[in-house]
This record gives sequence, C-alpha cells and structure tokens, in this order.
Amino acid sequence: MNTAVTTYLVYLLISLGLTVWVARTLQANGALFLVDVFKGNTELARAVNHLLVVGFYLINLGYVSLALRISNPPETAQDSIESLSIKLGSVLLVLGVLHLANVFVFNRMRINAGPARTRNSGPWQPATEPARPQQAPA
Repeated sequence: MNTAVTTYLVYLLISLGLTVWVARTLQANGALFLVDVFKGNTELARAVNHLLVVGFYLINLGYVSLALRISNPPETAQDSIESLSIKLGSVLLVLGVLHLANVFVFNRMRINAGPARTRNSGPWQPATEPARPQQAPA
C-alpha cells in the first residue's frame, strides 16, 4: 500500500470516528436542552434531536467525502502527517461550526419562547388559566 492510500484510510477512520463520537455526544447531551426549548414536549424534542443528528451526519460525512482528495499525494511520512493535519483540522472546524450553529439557533428559540426556568424550578408545567370569580346565583 502506498503513502497516499494509507493517508486516505487514516483520514477516513479518524474522521468517521470523530463524527460518530460528536454525534452521539450531541444526541445524548442535547436531549435535555431540547426538552427545555420545547417546553417539556419530550416527543417533539426527541424527534428534533433525531433529525438534528441525521442532518449532522449528512453534512459532516458529505464534507469528509468531498475533502478526501489530496491535491499533492504524499510521498513521505512527513507529507502524510501534514496532509492529515490539514484535513482533520478542517473536519474539526466544520464539526465545531455545526455545533455552535445548533446551540445558537436553539438558544434563540429558548429566549423567544419566554423566561428561562432555573435548575431548581422543577419540570415544566403547562400554564393554567386564572380562576374566574364565581357569580352568585340570581
């Protein structure tokens, strides 16, 4: 196996591993945040969380695939490491930007939805209508 093929394989293994790790981390830790954003609607939060993970995989794996080609195939181990550094750095930047974009959007949704609850305020409760005064029978 030549240096270029080895570099491609290492790039794919590391990129795919990072993508899966970040997606699982975001899915597990984002679930509670989304429940809060959607005011306790766990079904909606779970569905949106799943859709976000699918979109995350599609965008990131598409980018990893598009960035696979190396314009100057590495001939030495040093060239290979330098190519991997540039490619993996790009993947990490894309992962970070996608994560920050998601957090920004959902934070804006949370702000627009109303006052934030504190950690000790307990689970979300639907608003109740104020009691109407009873009229005396005529």
